[in-house]
Amino acid sequence: MTFKAPDSLAEQIAHHLAERIIRGEMKPGERIQEQKVTQALDVSRGSVREALLILERRHLIAILPRRGAHVTELTAHKVKSLCTLMSEMYILLANAVATGWKVQADLAPFVQIQQRLTASYERQDIHAFVDDSFNVMRATYSFANNPYLQETVENLQPAMSRAYFLALEQRKASMSEYLELFERLLAAVIARDFPLIREVLTAYGQRSCDLVISALTDA
Repeated sequence: MTFKAPDSLAEQIAHHLAERIIRGEMKPGERIQEQKVTQALDVSRGSVREALLILERRHLIAILPRRGAHVTELTAHKVKSLCTLMSEMYILLANAVATGWKVQADLAPFVQIQQRLTASYERQDIHAFVDDSFNVMRATYSFANNPYLQETVENLQPAMSRAYFLALEQRKASMSEYLELFERLLAAVIARDFPLIREVLTAYGQRSCDLVISALTDA
């Protein structure tokens, strides 16, 4: 595998390892050995160390003294904590769009993503579906104009992707539920109905939490 700009080498290595963790190819508790990663990807050990620090910041691995780096465990408590926090941040972002959009063209990115989500559901492409679920979030950043919120959401996104992927892998029909929720959310944003935005996203967070915990139980 060859890594190139524009992302830093460490970011590219982190993304590669994150994808393997999100897809479940690297299991909870599995050790990540710097030397093996260095040899497998033909990169420097320093870049791998930096990549592991990025993954630790994104809650996909833990680095422990004398034990090295391990893939973090997914527990019910972690899932509930993550879903609760992400729901509140999604509400902030959705409220920013509802407040800030002025013409229909401002909403075009969300409509396009909705169309891609529908296409991913129809072909049962879980990975593309999860990716576009978070592209919805990224399309809101310009409305929120809050670098601290954006950084926090981006750092938590891989952990949330991992949880969603697990749930959808085991229960593919749940993609239709997410589509229905997104349709309701988009309608609430267009109507600038802030109570409904909170209602929809709170339900979304709770449903996501329930699905992931159920998937954990079945795993």
